[in-house]
Amino acid sequence: MSLTLEEALASLRVLALPMRTTFRSLDIRETALFKGENGWGEFAPFVEYSDQESLPWLESAIEAADKALSPALRESIPINATVPASNDEAEIEQILSWYPGVDTVKIKVGTGIKEDLARIAAVRKHLPKAKIRIDVNGSWSVKEALSNIIAIYEVTGDLLEYVEQPVASLDELKQLKEGMSVDVKIAGDEVLRKAKDPFAISLDGAIDILMLKVSPLGGIKRAMDLASHHKLPVVISSALESAIGISYGLALAARVPNLDYACGLGTSALFNQDVSDIPIVNGAIKATSYPIDLDRVERYELKGERLEWWRNRISRVWNLRRPA
Repeated sequence: MSLTLEEALASLRVLALPMRTTFRSLDIRETALFKGENGWGEFAPFVEYSDQESLPWLESAIEAADKALSPALRESIPINATVPASNDEAEIEQILSWYPGVDTVKIKVGTGIKEDLARIAAVRKHLPKAKIRIDVNGSWSVKEALSNIIAIYEVTGDLLEYVEQPVASLDELKQLKEGMSVDVKIAGDEVLRKAKDPFAISLDGAIDILMLKVSPLGGIKRAMDLASHHKLPVVISSALESAIGISYGLALAARVPNLDYACGLGTSALFNQDVSDIPIVNGAIKATSYPIDLDRVERYELKGERLEWWRNRISRVWNLRRPA
C-alpha cells in the first residue's frame, strides 16, 4: 500500500543540521525526514526552490520510504572530496583531511579565475596526484568558459578529469564544445535536472558525462531511466542531503550498470554532525543501510514555525503529484 500524505506528516521530523564549513552559502542545512514501510525518506529541496522544482525531491523521498530496493551490483562506492569556494589554505587542508584516501577532488569555482586558480593550487599542494574536477554551476559565459578552461588546464594538465556545468544552457554547452581547443570532458548537472522534460532534450554534442543526483531527479528508478535514455557515462552525486539522502544516493551508485567515476557522495563529511555516521575508508564508502540516530534527530529537531513551514510545503508539493 502506498504511503499517504497523512502517514508522511505523522512521522515527519524536521532538522537543522550544523555544517563544519560554509557550503552553498549555508551554515545550517534544513531537511525533512519521514518514514514509510521501507524506512526513512528525505525531502530536502533548498528553501528557495519553488514547489514545482521540489516535486522530484518529494517523489524520491516517497520512493525511498515506500519501495524495496533491487539487488545491488557493488558494495563499495569510490568518492571524491568536495572543496567549497574558499581560498583559506588552512581550511582547504582541513577539509581534505575529512576525506581519507580519496584520489579525486571536486572544487567549486566561478568566484573569479584568479581565486579559482589559487584554490586549485591549494588543493594540488596537499594532494598533488589527485584527479581534479571543477564545478562551475553554470556561472560562466561561453567566452569565459573557453578562456578559463584553458587557464585551468595549464595548471592541472591531464589531472583535470572534467568540468561540471561550465555554462548554463544546452545551447551554450554545444557552443562551448564546438569552440574548445583542449581535450577536456564536460559534465552536465543542471542541464538535466532543471530541464522541463529531461527525457526530451538531446545532449549530443553538449556533454560527455551525466551527473545523477537521486533526490532532484525523482528517485532511483527515474535516475536510472534517464541514464539509460541518454547513454552517457555517469557520476552519482549528492544534493547536500543528510545521511538518509546520501544512503539513497549510495543505493543508486550500487545499482547503476556501469560506475566508471568516483561519486560525489561524501558530503556528509561537511556536516558538524549528521543523523548517522557514514565512514570514508580508503577513499570509498560502503553502500549499506546506515541506521538513523534518534538522539541526534531530537538534538537538531525543529519545532514550531519551521516545522509548520515544512509541513505546509510538503502538503503543497504532494498535491502536485499525478495520481498513480
